[in-house]
Amino acid sequence: MADFSAADLRGARFDRADLTGAQFFASDLSDARFRGADMTRVTMSGVELVDVDISGEIMNVTVNGVDIGPLIEAELDRREPDRVKMRPEDPAGFREAWQILERLWGETVARARRLPPELLHESVDGEWSFIETLRHLVFATDAWVRRAIGGDPSPWDPLGLPWDEGPDILGVPRDRAARPSLDVVLELRRDRMSAVAAVLGDLTDQSLDARTTPVEGPGWPSPGSSYPVRKCLQVVLNEEWCHRQFAERDLAVLEARAGQPQRP
Repeated sequence: MADFSAADLRGARFDRADLTGAQFFASDLSDARFRGADMTRVTMSGVELVDVDISGEIMNVTVNGVDIGPLIEAELDRREPDRVKMRPEDPAGFREAWQILERLWGETVARARRLPPELLHESVDGEWSFIETLRHLVFATDAWVRRAIGGDPSPWDPLGLPWDEGPDILGVPRDRAARPSLDVVLELRRDRMSAVAAVLGDLTDQSLDARTTPVEGPGWPSPGSSYPVRKCLQVVLNEEWCHRQFAERDLAVLEARAGQPQRP
């Protein structure tokens, strides 16, 4: 086991490093950044948590004896009433959720079009650019709708973009250097969103509660696995909702860079 007692690791980079079971005593983590990190079962005691910004899946997180997960969920639902609709229970609810997402994404794309095209390829704080975000949603639809539900073992478009922390998979494109125009990516998005709408249009109580037929061949989700159709569609809703929130956050920064007036 490596021992870094009294070591100066300022500015160190840990990329895909396994720190399972690591221990930090009287260590300075000021200005540290964690992205795509699995912090399941982490225990912090006697810490100073000041000016900290956390975004991600927060469940069973206890701070000073209080489980903050439900409090955060309730506040987010209060701020965004449509967010509640992203947890549908029946086919009609899934169709309503998708209609909301189509409307919201239409507003976000209209906002993005007001920016100089080159800014749509620009990263904010190391996150995906607006174009990369749309490319990732193409991948998510290909994975969970066209592959998992539709049974196509290789539905990938060359512009699809898997999540950064995921493994490289044979046959699944991951071209971070591509710079397609907004119109090219939107055309691809319209095709994939139509595929989702078609599945939801045919959705019944029985098909919603069914499981997918395992797909062979390399890809994501993993080959040979079966998933509840409900889960596959819920993943797509979550991806669409969360990445639009990220896009809206970053568009505000890009608007400031472009000298555009900020939205209220």
